[in-house]
Parts: sequence; C-alpha cells; structure tokens
Amino acid sequence: QVQLVESGGGLVQAGGSLRLSCAASTRTFSNVATGWFRQAPGKEREFVAAIARSTDNAMYADSVKGRFAISRDNAKNTVYLQMNSLKPEDTAVYYCAADSKIGILSMWSYYNYWGQGTQVTVSS
Repeated sequence: QVQLVESGGGLVQAGGSLRLSCAASTRTFSNVATGWFRQAPGKEREFVAAIARSTDNAMYADSVKGRFAISRDNAKNTVYLQMNSLKPEDTAVYYCAADSKIGILSMWSYYNYWGQGTQVTVSS
C-alpha cells in the first residue's frame, strides 16, 4: 500500500507559477513510478506528467511541455510538479498517482495508488 498526499495548490494569476508536492508513504519510493493527472469540471481526467522509477526519465503532455517540470526527491519520498507560465486552461484538480509495476505511465489505468487531489485555479 502506498498513501499519497498532495499539497501546493491554490489560486494564481495567469503567467504565474505554482509547485505541487506529493509525499508518498513508502520505503521503496525509488522503485515507484509517479504521475500527475488533472481533471477540470465536466472533463475527463487527463495525463499531465510522469517520472519513471529508477531512471527518472520524464514525460509530459503536449499541453504542458516546456512549462511544467516533474522531479523527485527519493530521500524525502516526494515528487514535485513545478508549473510555470500558468494559463486559465490549467485550472483543475491535480492528482498524484503511483505504482511500481511495468506499464504505460501516461495512462491513468496504470496506477493503483492515488492522492486526494489539490485544486489549482488560474485566473485570467
């Protein structure tokens, strides 16, 4: 079992930045792949970014590439999502997800463990 707790959401003006954090309750965090997804009202949950276990290879949705950066600190069992140049269309609840099996990190169905979500609101 892996418990995930997100933090760092809030209200920001367009063009601003936020950093989301996701703390994991596992002693083998380096063996866990983690991803960020988001869901806006009335829309499906969509992939934002993911970072692979061990290699730290990262992948991003086209809509956030060049603006968002995912990173991890294995010593703190935490994964981060640095969000820059935020746009109103980035407004959503952001979820952290994790799993250790081999699979496609951009698919929400890959992940068995999810956080409770944190609201990000970008005003125009």
